[in-house]
Amino acid sequence: MRTMMSAFVVGALFISSVPVRAQTPPPPATAKPAAPLDSRIAQLPDFLAGKTAPTDFFAPSFLAVISEAQLKSLTDQFIAQYGQPLKIASVAPNSPHSAVITIEFERAIATADIAVEATAPNKVTGLLIKGFEPKGDSLAKIDAAFAALPGAAGYLVEKVIPNGTRTQIAGRNVTQQFAIGSTFKLYVLAELASQVDAGRRKWSDVVPLTAISYSSPATQGWPRDTPVTLQTLATWMISVSDNAATDALIGVLGREAIEKKLALVGHSNPDRALPLLKTVEAFALKTNPALRKSFETANEAKQRAMLEENAADLVFEKINVMGFGSGPAAIDSIEWFASPVDMAALLLNMRGMDNQTMLNIMAVNKGVSPVAASKWTYLGYKGGSEPGVISMSFLGKSKSGDHYTVTGSWNNPAANVDNGAFGILMGRLLDNAAGS
Repeated sequence: MRTMMSAFVVGALFISSVPVRAQTPPPPATAKPAAPLDSRIAQLPDFLAGKTAPTDFFAPSFLAVISEAQLKSLTDQFIAQYGQPLKIASVAPNSPHSAVITIEFERAIATADIAVEATAPNKVTGLLIKGFEPKGDSLAKIDAAFAALPGAAGYLVEKVIPNGTRTQIAGRNVTQQFAIGSTFKLYVLAELASQVDAGRRKWSDVVPLTAISYSSPATQGWPRDTPVTLQTLATWMISVSDNAATDALIGVLGREAIEKKLALVGHSNPDRALPLLKTVEAFALKTNPALRKSFETANEAKQRAMLEENAADLVFEKINVMGFGSGPAAIDSIEWFASPVDMAALLLNMRGMDNQTMLNIMAVNKGVSPVAASKWTYLGYKGGSEPGVISMSFLGKSKSGDHYTVTGSWNNPAANVDNGAFGILMGRLLDNAAGS
């Protein structure tokens, strides 16, 4: 130790004997300050991890649209599904104040759009996380996640090559009947397309919007008898799941005609699915204790008679919204039912119809992020949910030219299901199929 110290001292003395001009170091290079956009991007992982307050990161205009509580709920969900945010993986600037970025989490890579104010303090005015790409995902891992869901869940992924041969890629409880919520509206769309193909109707036919139902985002507050086309009704029904549009179409097409469609495409248990209810009938039955009990214990013929005899009570004005409560309501008895195999058969039947308008309607709302949808040359979708029920079904055409059906449902009569978690599982199935 003494020898090393002596050498250090000697070296120091030697340096001090060098003329002043020779020993004066050049001035340090001035570090270029990070651009405001880069600074905010660098802060993003800390915000996602809860280490940066939303008010320190987002502009007031952003927080006026989405609250701090909503942001906390979203980031908690991301972390629960994908682990902690680790780092910014890539940045592709669109302008001095916006970029497309990727964020590495423990179990996935997220793609996002970000934008900041053009003037100080350059807080974030826009942040859109468009999708997640799981790291090291597999069908075995996805299946294990389905198996762990409380209640009952099932799914099916099938590949269909151009000659029509179907191959099951993965599945669980594929023949079990599940409540599917608004996914049943695909049967209505299929029957409408069939009647158009048969020349009985045209997509441009105009009909009055006589139906009013609960939860109708496109037609909420519209006057009765408003004239609309069948194509408009169908687009509302599929893209935003408008219930009034659905019931209007059922009235035009005929309940029995749609029920025949179930048999035609090979529904495996039509007794479970019939009679096919209008949405307003289902809501009214669920919230009317006396009618609900009678309907649940009746056979199909008696149920049909009840729908006619109690028509005056099965209307929008008689729906007691408070009767829904906060949890699942009669999801085993007053619902629309199908198995994953049934839904796959329906989707393949619709593909075989080759009705481009119908396929375009299915693709308005693709059900997944733009990043996930971009992996397909075509992606059609319909889903449905209510407390205790979620169902999602996709018809996709891969970039190799093969078609896939990806469908799944999760029911829990005892508690609400986690729609976000299920959507992530279905997205993972879809991504796996796109890459197969």
